[in-house]
Amino acid sequence: MGSLDAPISAENGTAPAAGHGKSPLTDGGMRPPPSDSVPEYELVKRRRSSVLPLEVGTRVMCRWRDGKYHPVKVIERRRVHGCGPNDYEYYVHYTEFNRRLDEWVKLDQLDLESVEAVVDEKVEEKGASGLKMTRHQKRKIDETHVEGHEELDAASLREHEEFTKVKNIATIELGRYEIETWYFSPFPSEYNDCLKLFFCEFCLNFMKRKEQLQRHMKKCDLKHPPGDEIYRSGTLSMFEVDGKKNKVYGQNLCYLAKLFLDHKTLYYDVDLFLFYVLCECDERGCHMVGYFSKEKHSEESYNLACILTLPPYQRKGYGKFLIAFSYELSKKEGKVGTPERPLSDLGLLSYRGYWTRVLLDILKKHKGNISIKELSDMTAIKAEDILTTLQSLELIQYRKGQHVICADPKVLDRHLKAAGRGGLDVDVSKLIWTPYKEQS
Repeated sequence: MGSLDAPISAENGTAPAAGHGKSPLTDGGMRPPPSDSVPEYELVKRRRSSVLPLEVGTRVMCRWRDGKYHPVKVIERRRVHGCGPNDYEYYVHYTEFNRRLDEWVKLDQLDLESVEAVVDEKVEEKGASGLKMTRHQKRKIDETHVEGHEELDAASLREHEEFTKVKNIATIELGRYEIETWYFSPFPSEYNDCLKLFFCEFCLNFMKRKEQLQRHMKKCDLKHPPGDEIYRSGTLSMFEVDGKKNKVYGQNLCYLAKLFLDHKTLYYDVDLFLFYVLCECDERGCHMVGYFSKEKHSEESYNLACILTLPPYQRKGYGKFLIAFSYELSKKEGKVGTPERPLSDLGLLSYRGYWTRVLLDILKKHKGNISIKELSDMTAIKAEDILTTLQSLELIQYRKGQHVICADPKVLDRHLKAAGRGGLDVDVSKLIWTPYKEQS
């Protein structure tokens, strides 16, 4: 005969969990304690074991370096030791922040009470990438603006994000700095097992071990980038490096830059580019601060392809200096210039600030009318960039078939204050440079 269902308790109106049948009596005739009297630590242990290991795509709260918990999404996982469900580390993306803060975290940094199950149904995308994406992920990619990747279609973007989702190099040593990296960079396969790389700060060769770098530094006779010094003012120097003449240096610079730039394609064919490397100089040599690159011949009038200030030197005005320097080269060439598109949101912000300061300085000092073409001739800024900048500041109107600049002094002062400081000035008298087209 089957067991009878346990009767409902007259005291609390509840019954034991279904499937257990009648609860056996103890020797004293008392039933065992109900489940709600199980110690809290035991309940926590049960909950932990039910969700571990976390699946890729899981959303959970994670303790960050500020000591506070932030929402993250699990991007990847790896086993660290043993074979149990606790023996994993997780690579997470902080959903409130930029991808550059993605990192590996240990289990004790995660609040497992906050785990959200992965509910999206996986669907196979049969496009060029062949990657599995959730419907939610596909909709997000197809319908929203993705910073810095406007040139990629949905399939290419999915492939890019899958290929670059996990940082391969965690830190680098460059000169006297140890720098945490921000993004994936496609170093040769023999460096796949390296979490840290050691760069020669002069030739940019990179090595797996500190001892290798120390031996290299004894033999390396470079004390500055391998190019022509075209500018020196105080302790600042700019070197022009021809990618064709210095191919290895150009490629190493691209590998290095990609660790801090998410949205740029890595160019292996550096022959077509010139690299302008900004350095701080002292008695030990010229130490790289940042750089920009430009095509030797651009049909679209691009005067800058890629720009980077290394993290230890950021917020010192060097980025603004690099932008200003690219326009001084355009003036020397007798051309108007514009940065390569697409611009990231931060890139557009930097350029809009530069254009605003340059244009409004001229408008403040200029007496009488001035045309957009005249502004372009004076600044080497492309007319379209001038027009969009002035329109965004509401300083231009369309009257009787032509654009008219409205330059009220008080309005100009307000916009200049909002644009902030201009950074370091380029002393044009210290620039000694011959445009590439005139070189033999």
